[in-house]
Amino acid sequence: MPPLSILDLAFISAGSTAAVALHRSLDLAQHAERWGYRRFWLAEHHNMVGIASAATAVAIGHVAAGTQTIRVGAGGVMLPNHSPMVIAEQFGTLESLFPGRIDLGLGRAPGTDQLTLRALRRDINAADTFPQDVLELQQFFASPEPNQRIRAVPGAGLEVPLWILGSSLFGARLAAMLGLPYAFASHFAPAALADAVKIYRAEFMPSKQLQQPYVMAGVNVVAAETEAAARRHFTSIQQQFTNLLRGTPGQLPPPIDDIDAYWSPEEELRAATMLSCSFVGTASQVHEQLEQFAKQHTLDELIVASAIYDHAARLRSYELLSQ
Repeated sequence: MPPLSILDLAFISAGSTAAVALHRSLDLAQHAERWGYRRFWLAEHHNMVGIASAATAVAIGHVAAGTQTIRVGAGGVMLPNHSPMVIAEQFGTLESLFPGRIDLGLGRAPGTDQLTLRALRRDINAADTFPQDVLELQQFFASPEPNQRIRAVPGAGLEVPLWILGSSLFGARLAAMLGLPYAFASHFAPAALADAVKIYRAEFMPSKQLQQPYVMAGVNVVAAETEAAARRHFTSIQQQFTNLLRGTPGQLPPPIDDIDAYWSPEEELRAATMLSCSFVGTASQVHEQLEQFAKQHTLDELIVASAIYDHAARLRSYELLSQ
């Protein structure tokens, strides 16, 4: 089994609040640290009533302050929503406060809808300059040149490790060209996983940050004492993806007994396709499936998302997985 990490969106359970979700994220990270998980990442999403990690750098600081050794970072920051200098300052501040523990994963998608993108005051075509923005961000983290007039303070000289996140061949090629680690979003967009990993490994160019290619893939995991209990917990994310397909996103719903009564055959097919990299069952079942998945795709690390409505059940799922 490759090393395991956690991707947390600070899901807001139905009937709960963002404050509760963020406190639960910290509680999960503290448990994950004791259970041996390598890193704990939070993701940037905007105008999503079921996700509390919009101010991603702030949420990372909250988690890092409450933990001691686990790496904490962004999985990811959607760089087109921000100026590279501001991100360098934010993550330079985090690295200054929590040295050697901060990761910065970078995504090209806006993490929201077009109307919200305008509310963020960003150019709707900003994603087109993503490669240049990554290079600019690297320069802000590099040691400053003599007489350099613009610096990220904090940030300059800290060389916060960057990752490229993606769900397409574009991100794979960019990560390979820049010699950066690559994280594939197979937990919700698995279609191009095999091709993206193949291209990334074939085209990888060593860099100062990374000498050999390094691939991490996102997976959904729900583990419980019995397969039936795990599958019932899994209905929460199945409902959530169905609601997204219907254009009615909301808070994370409680599990239900009969998911087939909730979705149509077409919705089931589309949701199942998006969630095909999901592993649900007992600890032994999930371990076996994950080992096969990691071997099949030559993965160096797995990052696990577990959208489980009940916080105690979510903790138990990650605990079983860590064993």
